[in-house]
Amino acid sequence: MVQHRGSFRPRTGRTNPLLRSIVILSAVAAGCDAGQVRQEAADTPGASSPDRRSASRAVLLDPDHPTWSEAAPDTLDAHFETTAGPFTLRVYRAWAPVGADRFWNLARHGFYDDARFHRVVPGFITQFGISGDPEVDAIWYDRGMPDDPVVASNVRGSVAYAFTEPGTRATQLYVNMVDNVRLDSTGFAPIGRVIAGMESAVDSIFGGYGETSGGGVRRGNQAPLVEGGNAYIDREYPRLDRILTVVVEEGGRGAG
Repeated sequence: MVQHRGSFRPRTGRTNPLLRSIVILSAVAAGCDAGQVRQEAADTPGASSPDRRSASRAVLLDPDHPTWSEAAPDTLDAHFETTAGPFTLRVYRAWAPVGADRFWNLARHGFYDDARFHRVVPGFITQFGISGDPEVDAIWYDRGMPDDPVVASNVRGSVAYAFTEPGTRATQLYVNMVDNVRLDSTGFAPIGRVIAGMESAVDSIFGGYGETSGGGVRRGNQAPLVEGGNAYIDREYPRLDRILTVVVEEGGRGAG
């Protein structure tokens, strides 16, 4: 298996996820601010260096970079470290190849790192995918891609892109918190499913703001989040949970 975060690096260099989670969650419990928590995560052995993060940001700011045409592995695991705890998303390229390729390339270049779970509707979905960096979002927020046919169902734990019209899937994804199979007939094509941490982490993500903290792309009120970035989000909605890092690796063989 090969693991990626900001650049290509071998799996043997990956920090124990449990150890890193303890560091992060202990910092949160101690009342550290978001920047301090993220710094402690970055200081953990195996985290990406400032040079790598800078290189990844340069790629994110260049939508014509060759990396965006690279195909994802047939199966990949994305390990999310969040302020609510760790969870793992397994992506199956056969379910939605266009969407899987976009996610793979965004995630391995750090797009989702430090992003907020900006729309959490208990009993429905948990949504993320506004990067929090206004310069990056200016490029990717409206950069749609062709639709994938719906192969898998929107059952609890499955993950799919949010969109408005055909061809408008871009960067925002949601986790189905319950079985939302009614979404299957409206074009929402899951790219994978949460295989670990659904109950312990995803179910714990703060949902007190509901639709008011940005809503979905169809509500048309996300401009303040996109233009103001994390500075705006943290000022207006300080209780939102966030993604600290996402590490993606090829693997996770099996039908799931």
